[in-house]
Parts: sequence; structure tokens; C-alpha cells
Amino acid sequence: MTTRPEPALTARDIHKAFGKHQVLRGADLTVEPGQLVAVVGENGAGKSTFLKAIAGTLPVDRGEVRLSGELGYCPQDPVLNANLTVDQHLHYFAAAHRLGSLDRADELVDLLGYDKYRSTAAGDLSGGTRQKLNLTLALLHDPDVLLLDEPYQGFDWETYLRFWDLVDKLHERDKAVVVITHLVFEQERFDVLADLVDGRLAPRRSEEEQERRHAAV
Repeated sequence: MTTRPEPALTARDIHKAFGKHQVLRGADLTVEPGQLVAVVGENGAGKSTFLKAIAGTLPVDRGEVRLSGELGYCPQDPVLNANLTVDQHLHYFAAAHRLGSLDRADELVDLLGYDKYRSTAAGDLSGGTRQKLNLTLALLHDPDVLLLDEPYQGFDWETYLRFWDLVDKLHERDKAVVVITHLVFEQERFDVLADLVDGRLAPRRSEEEQERRHAAV
């Protein structure tokens, strides 16, 4: 008998309010190893709040989050030191994760195409290049679960395609990836699409399911 693998990420009944404004009202999400999940919602729906909650950077009012393996988190706004160069960020994060080399960093920098900026201070980088560094730092320790908040904002078309090449490689290695976005241009890339509406997550029905449901009414 085959044992079903433990979910990579489980979030249950997540509630979060800011004052009297209830943002999350019992949001649930389960992500299996190797799944690519999109959490979709309008601006102000609470997507970033939800991601911060499951990343552990924002305390919740109620709910539970369970992770299986290492976590990587790429916030929407890069958390970088403007005075440090790209290379200094890579060295400091590698030391924090107790990595023995920068091999993974070199691979990611090359894949995302910003090697020529390694001696440039973060404060002098363009928004797109800052986002590349932000993504690199989240992936540096090769996490099992990766949380990405609007990860490709500021990317040009070539970098956008390189981003998806990277995600495809993570997918092939059974990494769990959650992408927060307000627009999904290529729905077929994702295993699961979940809409965040009124503080709760609901799996989005496929076009075929919607057609069948409409025909049955």
C-alpha cells in the first residue's frame, strides 16, 4: 500500500483583522509537494496579508499553518539594504543559511540574467533587477515550499520567460510553489487556481466545469 505524502503546506481557518477591518475570514489552503498554486484576487483582497500569515511574518488572530520542509518567501516589496551590493547580499544570506558555497546563487543569477550587476549597490538597481535579487535570496537555500508575492512585477518579457523556466525546474523537483497575483495570464501553467474573495479561498472551476454547471441549471 502506497503512503500518501504529507502536504507541503497546510493553512487552516486563517483569520486576520486590522482594527475593525476583517481581511481574512477563515482562509484555507493545502499545497501538495510538486504543486504550483496561484492565489488570485483583486487589489485589497488580502492576498499579501495571507502570504505573510502563512510565511510567519504576520501574527494571525486565529488559525494554524503547517509546513513540511524548508520555507522560502519572496515578499512583494524587496527587503534589501540599499548600501550593500548584490554580492554582499548573496554572501550574507548564504552565511545565514549556513551554505558552504555560492554555487546556487551563481546558478540563479545566471538564469535570471543579472550577473553584470553583482558589484552594484541594491539602491542603484532598477526595480526589475531588485526583484531578481529578491527572488534569488528566497531561493538561495533551495526551499521545499516557496511563497511568491507578485514575483514578476517589473520583469521584462525575457526575464518573465526565464522566471517560468525556473519555476518549471522547481516543479520537476517536487517543490511546492504558491504564487500570489491579481492577474493570471497563463492559467494552464498552474495545477490549482484559488480565488481569495471576502477573506476566504475557493478553488476556481475550470472552464469545462463551469460549462457543465451552467448546462445543468
